Amino acid sequence: MENGTTQATSAHRLTGLEPDNLLAFLALLGLLRALEAVDGDGDRLRPRLSWSLDEPPLRPVLHLAKAQTTGEVVARAADGVALLAKAHHFDGRKDLNYSEGEARALLKSATDDAARVFLLSALLSDAAVKEAKGATAEPLIDPTPLCLLFGQGHQHFLDRLASVPAQPAPPPRGRGRSAVTLTAEDCLAEALFSPWHRTDPTFSFRWDPEEDVRYALMAGNPTDSAYKAGTQHGANRLAAIGLAVLTLAPEVRAGRVRAAIPGGHWDRQGFSLAWPIWHPPASLAAIRSLLGHPGLRKPEQFTVMGIDGCMMARRVSVGKFMNFTRADFIKGKAAGE
Repeated sequence: MENGTTQATSAHRLTGLEPDNLLAFLALLGLLRALEAVDGDGDRLRPRLSWSLDEPPLRPVLHLAKAQTTGEVVARAADGVALLAKAHHFDGRKDLNYSEGEARALLKSATDDAARVFLLSALLSDAAVKEAKGATAEPLIDPTPLCLLFGQGHQHFLDRLASVPAQPAPPPRGRGRSAVTLTAEDCLAEALFSPWHRTDPTFSFRWDPEEDVRYALMAGNPTDSAYKAGTQHGANRLAAIGLAVLTLAPEVRAGRVRAAIPGGHWDRQGFSLAWPIWHPPASLAAIRSLLGHPGLRKPEQFTVMGIDGCMMARRVSVGKFMNFTRADFIKGKAAGE
């Protein structure tokens, strides 16, 4: 790890989180949520984030009000993830395919649990629905565009959204006496402070562009175990928690009320998600505001706020599966240009 666990500092460079990877950005949001969830009144860290614009390669930097070692940071983050993961339960439901009435009842049932309200509000809305199929059928909800799993290949979104945050660590790596057992803190430390190796045999959400495996680009069959890539379990746990930051809201699109999320946009090429690259340390509330800013994809409009540009990743279909591409950087204009 770049920052040794024995050295306390108030600024931690998150080497593992690449700026053009959607999974990494969602993990970044999850890190802030987790730290805020356990940030008590007596020993507050007040976590903030910036980007290392003057120190390539570009990476996020975590700023804290009190110096901490990386070990202390991941321990707090692990506690926060475990606390927020309690809201990730769906009564055995595997897919995000609620009817309009079911969605309304589900949202009403969560009004006394703030963490669950945030989570469900990021997944669905009873106001954003698809057209009903059949005269007696009830319309189904239009889910968050970040839901890429609907049962294809036995991959179920809600099943994973419930199980991944609740699983502190992957199975032991290796066999016999050489097997290495990881802790929740180990997994988060790998995701945040080290380059990703993706060796975990655990579930993912297809948010990592490295999961876009295509036959034409491989020497062999990508479904064979020899070619199957693993996951970065700690990153997926954080990202599952970070998803709740992107609250879904109904919007009128093509004459119908559809689901929209901060930073999201639909055009003729489909759906894309953008996130800002900023310089001054910002809180989670400030980042949420930036994601919803109407000028997000035109960063020259608000460079005065310390925005250098934004990343934009597109959702793509590969056969029956969906993935997100690596994000492209949209550069803003410097002052005076």
